[in-house]
Amino acid sequence: MELLIAELSRYLIIIFFAIYTFYCFRAFARKTQEGKDGVFRVQRILTVLIHFICSGILIMIKQEFRYVILFGLELLFYLGFIKIYQIFYKGLSKLVLNNMMMCMMIGFIMLGRLEYSYALRQLLLASIAMGVCLFVPLFIERFTIWEKLGWQYALAGILMLLLVFVIGVEHYGARNWISLGGFAMQPSEFVKIIYVFFMAALLSKTTKFKHVAAITVVAAVHVVILVLEKDLGAALIYFVTYLVVLYVATMKIGYLAAGLGAGSVAAMIAYRLFYHVRTRVTAWRDPWGNINDKGYQICQSLFAIGTGGLFGMGLGQGLPDSVPVAESDFIFAAISEELGVIFAICLILVYISSYIMFVNIAMKMKKRFYKLTAFGLSVVFIFQVFLCIGGVTKFIPSTGVTLPLISYGGSSIMTTIIIFSIIQGMYVRNGREEAKVEKEEISGGRNSRRSRDKKRTEKK
Repeated sequence: MELLIAELSRYLIIIFFAIYTFYCFRAFARKTQEGKDGVFRVQRILTVLIHFICSGILIMIKQEFRYVILFGLELLFYLGFIKIYQIFYKGLSKLVLNNMMMCMMIGFIMLGRLEYSYALRQLLLASIAMGVCLFVPLFIERFTIWEKLGWQYALAGILMLLLVFVIGVEHYGARNWISLGGFAMQPSEFVKIIYVFFMAALLSKTTKFKHVAAITVVAAVHVVILVLEKDLGAALIYFVTYLVVLYVATMKIGYLAAGLGAGSVAAMIAYRLFYHVRTRVTAWRDPWGNINDKGYQICQSLFAIGTGGLFGMGLGQGLPDSVPVAESDFIFAAISEELGVIFAICLILVYISSYIMFVNIAMKMKKRFYKLTAFGLSVVFIFQVFLCIGGVTKFIPSTGVTLPLISYGGSSIMTTIIIFSIIQGMYVRNGREEAKVEKEEISGGRNSRRSRDKKRTEKK
């Protein structure tokens, strides 16, 4: 009976998620606000339905009452923050909010499938992050100091990254974690937000060559520290983000070409100097020839994806535990195995729709600082998605980064929520400023007409 229900439900989950994904792009085509709101309401209904079906399957499989409680807490989290965020972020992008919540709900489901404690801890940390981020619009609206700082961001970021050499611990070959009192965190996850603020603040002031050269040196220091920590994924994210923000700020293709050239040379040097880099490249080039050693993780990932096929084996019917670190770096393989490649492709499209909306928001920003910040954060987000999924599918060497909003990890989910919230906060502020200008223009037009009418009356 359980197998029959799991078999039928997997098709429903795929159909509902495919419809949700379709509406992600359908929202862009809607011209009226009423039409867009209708799309967003359907998306929220579909999110609740998918979560209800998946939670029901897990409760049936696990047969433990604590999963019923977990389902209730997750549903409360979704409905509560969907409502609260619209109160605190008046005029927010509902598509961005819906996508953020949908990805987190998928993460809760998959983590609950793997281990109850993973889902519970992830839910707790996400709730804390969402609660704190309710005040982001207030900080953006009330304080103008953010764009006045610049080198202070860089100093703070570098000091935080250097902290791992003092009190850091090593995880999976990379010394990029700090553990204090049983709580572990990755400084690089939080620093990447400060790093974007550093670039945006300084490049929004001037793009003269000497200024750009100084910023480039400091940005390179961030990347070098991450390479020394053996945090290859974070180093790539920082490097690519800087190149994109620099290009957007200057619109000079020469800077982009020089950066790519320097990055290629640095990659070759890193390959020669660091054993862990050579190990990952070897596993990527020939995983099957090293299946019992270096290539074991990627081979298991490919087996899982291939076993799932288009429609998946059904939630709870696969063997995601066979993939090392399935709850974190390789959770995309677990999703593909149990929910199917179609579901996984739809998930990628949801990420892409979020990125498109981020870029759209950045383009609408009037202030240069906000524009560059939104662009930078959008690159951080989408490039992390690319690195994670690319590594899991053997498209590129594995870099050890997490899948945003889904993978297990407090640092990862908290920083991604902050990124989404900062962009939302800037979008809200920009909307208020546009509405204020429009109101002043209308008021000015009325006053002008009244003045002309008064003059005409006086002449008569």
